[in-house]
Amino acid sequence: MKPIYFLSDAHLGSKAISSRRTQERRLVNFLDSIKHKAAAVYLLGDMFDFWFEYRQAVPRGFTRFLGKIAELTDLGVEVHYFTGNHDMWMLGYLEEECGVILHRETSTTCEIYGNIFYLAHGDGLGDNSRGFRFLRAIFHSRLCQRLFRAMHPDIGLAFGLEWARRSRMKREDGQEPPFQGENNEHLIRFAKSYLKDHPDINFFIFGHRHIDHDLMLSRTCRVVLLGDWIRLFTYAVFDGEHLFLEDYVEGETQP
Repeated sequence: MKPIYFLSDAHLGSKAISSRRTQERRLVNFLDSIKHKAAAVYLLGDMFDFWFEYRQAVPRGFTRFLGKIAELTDLGVEVHYFTGNHDMWMLGYLEEECGVILHRETSTTCEIYGNIFYLAHGDGLGDNSRGFRFLRAIFHSRLCQRLFRAMHPDIGLAFGLEWARRSRMKREDGQEPPFQGENNEHLIRFAKSYLKDHPDINFFIFGHRHIDHDLMLSRTCRVVLLGDWIRLFTYAVFDGEHLFLEDYVEGETQP
């Protein structure tokens, strides 16, 4: 039984990351280390800091990462990509060129080796703030997307990356706040509420939050926050029986 891997939030191309090439190489090295042992890899969103597809153009860069994804799918490894709040504007490039299975919906519930997984990037789940809902509505607006696409790619893509950089730098040291406690974390509150009506779920796995956390919600259910591939380099792996939250250290043998 081959293991299943879950990771998220690399934000490749971010102008707020000083060692972008080193960061991408580390991610690629990890994917290379699991390519012959993984049954599937689930990328739960925001692998790019900004991604917007024009009809004949996509963002520059990420060549090594995209090539490695294509190699994985060529080897028969399923690669599932969930759009996040930084890379929701995908129109088929990763599907057609890299062979990924793209998930545009907010969340997916699926069975893996007899266990029920609730998978989502996590943005918008449990966060009912007016500002967030307004921004999300703009991002998902077909009209706004058409207007953005009317800009030349050199202008639109540069604007998107700069917006993402400014958004990150508004946070203290450009980092997400630490774990706020079960009652203050939107995703954990959402999982607890959702579990009440869906007691068959065994694992909730989320990205978005940029912290690694593993919490038992019941005797048969856990919620896992995946961390990121900017500072933490963390991922989850499911071997068919147990789920582990690990951190990647280059040179070490991976499970």
